[in-house]
Amino acid sequence: MSDAAALDDPENAKLLTLARGAMSRIRAAQGAALRDETGRTYASASVTLPSRSFSAIALVVAQAAAAGARSAEAVVVIGEPASPEDRELIGDLDGGNALVVECAADGSPRPVA
Repeated sequence: MSDAAALDDPENAKLLTLARGAMSRIRAAQGAALRDETGRTYASASVTLPSRSFSAIALVVAQAAAAGARSAEAVVVIGEPASPEDRELIGDLDGGNALVVECAADGSPRPVA
């Protein structure tokens, strides 16, 4: 599910702020933030190492899972769009029920295909 108007909700706007901060801190191509079923938030940026790359979504889902999250309420992605693999990872954690909002690097929401 995706809804750009969801950023009007302060809790979802907070996720955009966290994702933007994670992305800009290391000048990454993508940032992501996730809120789990208990309200805990996680944020990450994409990382490129010599031997492999990790999307911000892969890292934020891994952080949430490692912390014991059972589901995701919302995910905000900024910068590089989510790949099909990233969407599958979100689905692994939330069963396909999380609100997913994708934003351009400037923070403006973009439609999710």
